[in-house]
Amino acid sequence: MPILPSLGYGLGLRKEHYHTILETEPDVDWFEILSENYLVAGGKPRFFLERIRERYPVVMHGVSLSIGGTDPLDRDYLKQLKALADSVQPQWISDHLCWTGIEGINLHDLLPLPYTEESIQHIVDRVGQAQDFLGRQILLENVSSYITYNDSQMSEWEFLGAICEQADCLILLDINNIHVSALNHDFAAIDYLEGVPVERVQQFHLAGHSDYENYAIDTHDADIVQPVWDLYAKAVKRFGNVSTMIERDDNIPPLEKLLIELDQARRIGGETIHSELNSHA
Repeated sequence: MPILPSLGYGLGLRKEHYHTILETEPDVDWFEILSENYLVAGGKPRFFLERIRERYPVVMHGVSLSIGGTDPLDRDYLKQLKALADSVQPQWISDHLCWTGIEGINLHDLLPLPYTEESIQHIVDRVGQAQDFLGRQILLENVSSYITYNDSQMSEWEFLGAICEQADCLILLDINNIHVSALNHDFAAIDYLEGVPVERVQQFHLAGHSDYENYAIDTHDADIVQPVWDLYAKAVKRFGNVSTMIERDDNIPPLEKLLIELDQARRIGGETIHSELNSHA
């Protein structure tokens, strides 16, 4: 299946902005919803989602698939996810390349995996199960990480690329997570970009993080920093006009402030694409 055309520049849909979005119809091309916030039919979240969905394209982004876990895939969760997708008709569904718990216990974290051939085959099989159940391709997002495994046999980008090629799924490339992990594990972020298969990348995430000099944590509670903007420009140069959105999950500012960041993403993306077109003219 080919990658869908770019949706443009979007934001994460947050309850703090429901009323402002409906009252002002801001210059946002699309919204990404956190799937788990809308799995219950009815209620205030679904009411506002339905109203906003009438005006903007929507994509679904989850945190509970645990595609790298060893427990069987949660069929009840998949049923709820499919029901939400049938109702919302999102452009696509994404989750994270990670594990989130064991023996039925949800640790409420996005935990990294060992980069091994055994892990690849395990996850490829589970992605196939999830895609067959949902009836559509999914996107897998690279997570920020704070530990590595002695058993790892390859780089994270080789691991991500191999899974997506073999499972025929797509990539949600989180630019901030690449920057954070590069700081934590002392690799070159540009190597990550250059190691990811171009034809698999369907979406970018941009976000802020907390930098503690010797390490960084992906907190989604601050403005996007310049090194992430610079890496984003390099990502656009390599992958092209990919659907881009800004995540903000804490210390949520007024919508107007996020629109300023979104305009910056538009400017960087537009200038980079324009420069690439001119260089090949």
